[in-house]
Amino acid sequence: MERRTLNTLVLDSSVVAKWYLLEEFRKEALAIRDDYLNGVFTLSAPTLMVYEVVNAIRFSRKDIQPDKLKAICVSLAKYGFDLYELKGEYANLTIDIALENNITIYDASYIALANYLNTILYTSDTKLLQSLKEKYKVNVKHLKDYKP
Repeated sequence: MERRTLNTLVLDSSVVAKWYLLEEFRKEALAIRDDYLNGVFTLSAPTLMVYEVVNAIRFSRKDIQPDKLKAICVSLAKYGFDLYELKGEYANLTIDIALENNITIYDASYIALANYLNTILYTSDTKLLQSLKEKYKVNVKHLKDYKP
């Protein structure tokens, strides 16, 4: 895996889901998306991000039709995220972060990826931010702090 520095951002599912849902901080999520589409940076995420986004949309709208969810899957694939599988040094870092901060492997995978790529993770998960030890907060920012 090639490492990058601030040429990419890591987004967790709480941010990407806002591209499709009317939620708080949607304006900032769309600003990140628009900056990406304008070539300001690339986007990276763990492979599980796609599953989490589609799942969040499914459970946010009980009446959502299968065709709509399928279209969202197609849409997510077209964005061209650099998706990372849980293996090697990145996997080891994910496990260390999960255990050290007492968080899920899922959440830790985003933080670990930002650390691994030496970049920033944007999230709207306040509880996750509060649970992190200071040394990991360096690479994690709340979505509300995104400035285009």
